[in-house]
Amino acid sequence: MQEAAAAPTTKPLEGVRVLDFTRVLAGPYCTALMADLGADVIKVEAAHGDDYRHVGPFHKGESLLFQAMNRGKRSIVLDLKSHDDIATIKKLLRETDVLVENFRPGVMEKLGLGVDALRSEFPGLVYVSVSGFGQTGANAAKPAYDIIIQAMSGLMDVTGEPGGSPTMIGEALGDVAGGLFAAWGTVVALFDRSRTGKGQYVDVALYDSLTAMMPLLACRTLMGGEAPTRTGNRHSLSAPFGTYPARDGHFAVAVLNDRLFATFCDVIEQPELAADARFASDSLRRKNEPALAERIDRWAGGRTVKQIVASLSGAGIPASEIQSIAQAWASPQAIERGLASAVLHPVLGHLNVPEQPVHFGAAPRGGRVAAPGLNADADEILAGLDKGVTQ
Repeated sequence: MQEAAAAPTTKPLEGVRVLDFTRVLAGPYCTALMADLGADVIKVEAAHGDDYRHVGPFHKGESLLFQAMNRGKRSIVLDLKSHDDIATIKKLLRETDVLVENFRPGVMEKLGLGVDALRSEFPGLVYVSVSGFGQTGANAAKPAYDIIIQAMSGLMDVTGEPGGSPTMIGEALGDVAGGLFAAWGTVVALFDRSRTGKGQYVDVALYDSLTAMMPLLACRTLMGGEAPTRTGNRHSLSAPFGTYPARDGHFAVAVLNDRLFATFCDVIEQPELAADARFASDSLRRKNEPALAERIDRWAGGRTVKQIVASLSGAGIPASEIQSIAQAWASPQAIERGLASAVLHPVLGHLNVPEQPVHFGAAPRGGRVAAPGLNADADEILAGLDKGVTQ
């Protein structure tokens, strides 16, 4: 009888070393994703530390935002204007696979740490730059925070109620998009290096990344010649596809084809709507959505959200109550999928921090360390240099 294969005990990026010169959100989010997957991330900080160490919310004097974005890393303070510390960085780079930085374009070059300066000495290095607008283009030198990227990308213009004001969404999605694509670009470059033996320069812009996160809007604008506008909580192309009021709140429903619409009409006890010429196709349903919404509201107004979601879901129609963020994180789905896991912090004790969402076969999840104290790992990192290793 053949023995079952042992469960893997390593994570996909174990053995990969990352020298992390990033701060605030986009860059640290990128390197946190890699740390989640086993990479050894050495966070290089100035004497005052990452700006997020000083941004709330705070608990027992520690920034929880910093804890979330810098889980699983090690910290060392180095002065990038010091000749000796630059020499230390060069030593670290001998054992490094990836360098990630999110300074303004040109800063690393002035420090003597630009990609061209390092390429000949470290030909296998994957060098990743994360910035607001990339290393080239009319806006390359402009400073950017998430709200600026949301405003300039068009996302803010299509978010909000029709006729209302442009609205910033409730998460720093521009930063997150940049960090996500930076992590993706890093892994692609590492894969390419496994074939060629050569590192690559990866140039990631928050503006580019957020724009790429809007494929429906790109399709309508680039190929359809449209000028998308705000549609609130209703889908711009399909109906019924959005949120509708119930007796005690709101529910979300998604109907995207004629078969589902016929089922939906049966559930809301108005089967005649399926044969109504105004609702004969998805595009016609969207065009005539106000008339359709009136019929839906009439049915839903006398029922609770729980009753409505049960009826729709029981018929195979995608539907949900509107959960709070707290409800979403506490849900059985989030817990069973391991979207967060506990780390042990010397001040905060057991702390639940987010984890990257992708499952790689049976590779283990969790088992990470908390975000490091400022310069907490300097002795360990420098001792490793003396031995020719950084871990």
